[in-house]
Amino acid sequence: MENENFSYEVLHVDKNSGTRTGVLHTPHGDIFTPIFMPVGTLATVKSLTSDDLYDLGAQIILANTYHLHIRPTDELIKKAGGVHKFMNFNRPMLTDSGGFQVFSLANIRKITDDGVEFRNHLSGAKMFFSPEKAIEIQNNIGADIIMAFDVCSEYGATREEACLAMNRTLDWLDRCDKAHKNPKQMLFPIVQGNFYADLRLKSLEETKKYCKCGIAIGGLSVGEPKDKMIEMLDALKGHYPEDMPRYLMGVGSPDYIFESVERGIDMFDCVLQTRVARNGLAMTSHGKVTLKNAKYKEDFSSLDDECDCYCCRNHTKAYLHHLVMCNEILASRLLSLHNIRFTLKMMENMREAINNDRFLEYKQEFYEKYGIK
Repeated sequence: MENENFSYEVLHVDKNSGTRTGVLHTPHGDIFTPIFMPVGTLATVKSLTSDDLYDLGAQIILANTYHLHIRPTDELIKKAGGVHKFMNFNRPMLTDSGGFQVFSLANIRKITDDGVEFRNHLSGAKMFFSPEKAIEIQNNIGADIIMAFDVCSEYGATREEACLAMNRTLDWLDRCDKAHKNPKQMLFPIVQGNFYADLRLKSLEETKKYCKCGIAIGGLSVGEPKDKMIEMLDALKGHYPEDMPRYLMGVGSPDYIFESVERGIDMFDCVLQTRVARNGLAMTSHGKVTLKNAKYKEDFSSLDDECDCYCCRNHTKAYLHHLVMCNEILASRLLSLHNIRFTLKMMENMREAINNDRFLEYKQEFYEKYGIK
């Protein structure tokens, strides 16, 4: 299904690193890449409003198919006019297929060629997801970008297990492609293959025929050492379609993002920014700051003197330390605002560096200040 509602153009290729900037055109606006997508699992980025997300510079956010299907239900969201209206967010959105959530329910699921039988993690009731069901749910939710239903094999899987998961992912992709009919949504296929380079390349080649305006790489950053992830990205580099964005699922730490952009990736998402915020950790221009530490009790400096977020403009480390130690809700909100803004600003700086052919210099500068070796 060709789709004139979506298109991607490469804006600039860094002559020194080969990294690129681009723009993905969608019905809810343009997305400039490389980009990080804050995660709003239940149609909310935890503790933040839509206006917060606009102010932070979020171009696109992600929501979760499995969780929204359970509550409030995708049928209710459809009645509300779709997820954009339901949560009052008028910029692009992406939904994952629910495949990773089902993968994480390893003890209460059964995978067959037809789909996955599992139990609702809240009620214990039996549920069944097929590729067609995953597409139906995402059509109801109404995000701009939707994902094919895939099988994510765990790190350490045997070659036989990885091959079975990859082949099922390809079979299910064909079923997803046939089931998807909504021209206002773009289906991204997902490359699998675990940590076997030849399987990854086979999956990528077989997946290309289904790519209309985007491709995703799944099954990385699932507990493997960093060098193993890089090894797989090195194997895939140079084999992607050129005229569409490449999305590496579930990656959000600065070093993983830099290494991935250097290897041709354009889009990222992760819960890291808000999850660590709820535990009192801030990502700053000079490295991680653990605000539970007693040394911040009388530190009246701003959290990050290079950050323009509300938290850094208005509050000190001493105040944030106090909120964290008292387990105040405001601590999670302020640190979530900061961590997301920090990451989005990093991406803005990265795009500027690429456009000026100095990605590698910016990467080195960032690593030195952040403390990445």
